Amino acid sequence: MDEALIGSMLASTLRVSTPLIFCALAGLLSERSGVVDIGLEGKMLLAAFAAGAVGAAFHSTTLALLAAMAVAMGMSWVHGLACVSHKGDQVVSGVAINIIALGLTAVLGAAWFHQGGQTPPVSPNVRISALMPGLAEAARNLPVLGTVLGDGILGHNALVYLALLLVPLVWWLLFRTRFGLRLRAVGENPQMVDAAGVSVMRLRYTALTLNGMLCGLAGSYLVLAQSASFSQNMTAGRGFMALAALIFGRWHPVKALWACLLFGFLDAAAIRLQGVQLPGVGEVPVQIIQALPYVLTVVLLAGLMGRAMAPKALGVPYTKER
Repeated sequence: MDEALIGSMLASTLRVSTPLIFCALAGLLSERSGVVDIGLEGKMLLAAFAAGAVGAAFHSTTLALLAAMAVAMGMSWVHGLACVSHKGDQVVSGVAINIIALGLTAVLGAAWFHQGGQTPPVSPNVRISALMPGLAEAARNLPVLGTVLGDGILGHNALVYLALLLVPLVWWLLFRTRFGLRLRAVGENPQMVDAAGVSVMRLRYTALTLNGMLCGLAGSYLVLAQSASFSQNMTAGRGFMALAALIFGRWHPVKALWACLLFGFLDAAAIRLQGVQLPGVGEVPVQIIQALPYVLTVVLLAGLMGRAMAPKALGVPYTKER
């Protein structure tokens, strides 16, 4: 295979996978604590809108990132208020967040910016650019795998590397710290955690707070690193893909990473295959190619939902015994 094609596919896969990785890790932390999070899509969409609106209005990357994380954390706390504090149905609450996000971003975008629900493009100095452009350029001149190294690995922005770095960090947090042990325990047996004198509610709210921060990073990446402005429903099902990757990865951060990379590869391949003539087949319809990641999402959810061993207390409200 051509070296330039490998580098291009690797670069596209990592770029497309980044918001999925953030979202999958967010859902993993929430669901490991026993709280189902169907609302990943809505929180990412609201975060993207906040990043686009604040970035366009204040011309600050930092403020755009903080606004995106604050909005997503706020929605995570609303989810916690409904499901953790008041024992509401967690699936219904997540679906409500998705519906609210889809309508609210369209209405606010049209009312504030008068551009059909879109935000104005953020300025180039607000966008998150490549972290090591000089090193990537130097790597391209290396023999054999220079293009793969320069374009595919070293040519990305800081959020791509942060997403990859967070995978081992979340693994370490869950499986090598006391907090992680308690978080996993509250998703399996909250009565035992409560009997040990640890607050189940506090642990679940902490997980939801981290969940909101990661969803905020996922949404801000779409605007600040990929598209330069917010557009209606720009998440395009990525939250559900992340949920599928989470289940496919059996609620484990490293396995979820590989699932996200698989989705990213399919999306990158769909872009690459548009207009390509296949021997004996001819040109494959663009719609079929674009549907590949979504078809895989449905297949994984339908095929693995029943067999994947979820945390035993997932989706079960906890009532403290008196």
